[in-house]
Amino acid sequence: MPDTTAKRVLLAAPRGYCAGVDRAVIAVEKALEMHGSPIYVRKEIVHNKYVVETLSERGAVFVNETDEVPEGARVVFSAHGVSPAVRESADARNLLTIDATCPLVTKVHKEAVRFAKAEQTILLIGHDGHEEVEGTAGEAPEHTIVVNSPEEADAIEVADPDNVVWLSQTTLSVDETMETVRRLRARFPNLQDPPSDDICYATQNRQVAVKKLAPECDLVIVVGSANSSNSVRLVEVALQAGARTSYRIDRAKEIRDEWFEGVETVGLTSGASVPEILVKDVIADLADRGYATVEEVRTATEDLMFSLPREIRADMKAQEAERALRA
Repeated sequence: MPDTTAKRVLLAAPRGYCAGVDRAVIAVEKALEMHGSPIYVRKEIVHNKYVVETLSERGAVFVNETDEVPEGARVVFSAHGVSPAVRESADARNLLTIDATCPLVTKVHKEAVRFAKAEQTILLIGHDGHEEVEGTAGEAPEHTIVVNSPEEADAIEVADPDNVVWLSQTTLSVDETMETVRRLRARFPNLQDPPSDDICYATQNRQVAVKKLAPECDLVIVVGSANSSNSVRLVEVALQAGARTSYRIDRAKEIRDEWFEGVETVGLTSGASVPEILVKDVIADLADRGYATVEEVRTATEDLMFSLPREIRADMKAQEAERALRA
C-alpha cells in the first residue's frame, strides 16, 4: 500500500459560480419552466461545456446570431452582454428578448457610452473576439481601441493623448491588467481611470485564493472550460504564484495519471462559470488516488446576489396573477 499520509488537497474558496453566472443560468431555467422549449440563447449563456450541455438537454437552443432565431421567438442574451447592433437585430425580427447580461458587465457598457459621449478615446483592455469585449466595444466602436496585452500597450496610437481613458474586460488577470495600465500610463500620463474597478469581484477573489494556496502546491487543477477567460487566467495565476504545475480541465475524466508523480499537495479551484458538482467529481477522483485529506483555503466570503432579469420577473409576476385569478 502506498503511503498517503502526506497527500492532501487544498481547496480554494471562493470558487465556482459567481452571482452573474448564477443569475444567467437560472434565467434560462425559469424561461424553460414558464414557456417550454425551445428557448433560444445567443452564444453560450456562460462559458462552461457542462452547463451548456445540461441546458440543451432541457430544451435550450444555442445559436451564434439572432438571425438564426425564428421570428417572434424568445431569445436570451448571455451573461457576457451584447452590442446595440445585436439588440437592433433582435428587434427587427420581433424577438422576445431576455437580457441575462451580468450587471457588472452592464456597468462597463454604461461607462463606455459615457466616455464616448465625452469624446474620449477608450482603451479597452481585453481579448479580441471575446463576447464581452465585442459587446462593450460595440457601445462605442468609433471611440474604442482594444488592447490585448501589456506588449500591445507599447504600440497604441491615439488622436489625443491627453483625452484617454481605460476600461477592461471583467474576467482578466488582475496583475496583467495592472501591468497593461502601467505601460499605457507611461505612454499617456493623463490616462484616466474608470470610476470603479472593472474586473469583477469574483474574478479577483478566485485569483487571490489561488495565489494563497499555490506556493504550497505541487499541482493545481483548475476546473473550467477552454473558452472561459477567468478559468484560463487561474492556471496562469497559479504558476506565477509558485505552483510547480497547473492544468485546466472540464471534468474529472480529463485528469491524467502522469500529473501526480512526486505530488503531495494538490490545489483545486474552479472558474466563475463552473457548477460545484464538477468540483465534487474531481475531489472524489483525487480521493481515489490517495488525496483524501481536503483542507479549504478561504480568502473571502461572497454573499452578493443579483435579481433575475426584469423580463423573467415580469413573466413570473404575470403567471402568479393568472394563478390567483383561477383560484
